[in-house]
Amino acid sequence: MLNAILSLNKKYNMNKIFLAGHNGMVGSSIIRGINQPILTREKRELNLLDQSAVEKFFSEEKPDQVIIAAARVGGIKANNEYRANFIYENLQIQNNLIHSSYKHNVKKLLFLGSSCVYPKLSAQPIREEFLLSSALEYTNEPYAIAKIAGIKMCESYYKQYGCNFISVMPTNLYGPNDNFNLNNAHVLPALLRKFHEAKINNLPEVEVWGTGKAKREFMHVDDMAEACLYVLRNVEAEDIYGQGISQINIGTGEDLTILELAEKISAVTEYKGSIKFLTDKPDGTPRKLLDVSRLKDKGWASKIKLNEGLTDTYNWYKENYINSIS
Repeated sequence: MLNAILSLNKKYNMNKIFLAGHNGMVGSSIIRGINQPILTREKRELNLLDQSAVEKFFSEEKPDQVIIAAARVGGIKANNEYRANFIYENLQIQNNLIHSSYKHNVKKLLFLGSSCVYPKLSAQPIREEFLLSSALEYTNEPYAIAKIAGIKMCESYYKQYGCNFISVMPTNLYGPNDNFNLNNAHVLPALLRKFHEAKINNLPEVEVWGTGKAKREFMHVDDMAEACLYVLRNVEAEDIYGQGISQINIGTGEDLTILELAEKISAVTEYKGSIKFLTDKPDGTPRKLLDVSRLKDKGWASKIKLNEGLTDTYNWYKENYINSIS
């Protein structure tokens, strides 16, 4: 895996940041968000599944701060079919990075989780306190368990060693550099590709999994990147754990049904056909709306509205069509 070292000139009082997963959707947006004229990026081959390689990397590079945006990710289909891959790879990546950060005295670490860590039938909107309060959604349970382990690892390293390690839970993300492969994409990019291809091929209908009744919250990845950098600079571990919680939510605070999402994407892509819901396919969790009041209280709120974000993402998709589906 390629990862990035982000080095900022010390006269600006910036730390040396190691970003794991810089080629992914979130990581590439974080890089764009660190808008400093003297920013340098040094690339190096590093297999995050290899404990000795990660240990050697930290020993040699000695980062001050670490952002863990690297993960094995996918939609319902991929999560359900590759359950062993999802739990093993995610546990291995985060174990290697978090423990090496502790051993090499990293000043601050930001671990990116997922809203799927919360119970399937959680009360809405989902507060941070609801973690581990009841059963998870079965289709993505291995991934969720791995992410919960990462959350609790950061908390435990704080409580035992005083490490300034923080976990943030983003809602469903979308945007430039998303995965549009229909075998393992999340719902929004999968639908965007389906509607685009239906339009250019003059197909009479687009098939969508589920009933269309499930509700989801979506946030543009550039909002997520800004939130990550805000938390890295303005929130400390004691701010979170001192409130008796293990993580902090990041989202828009607004959701919509999959039917409404499909209709919006149909409009953005200018598709004129009909939408057919495959009701024998799973909906997943009925609703996942995050309570984002804690981060709002600390001074950050989402800015990019869904219609604007969908247009931006569709334009990126069209301009990068060949690469985005490879």
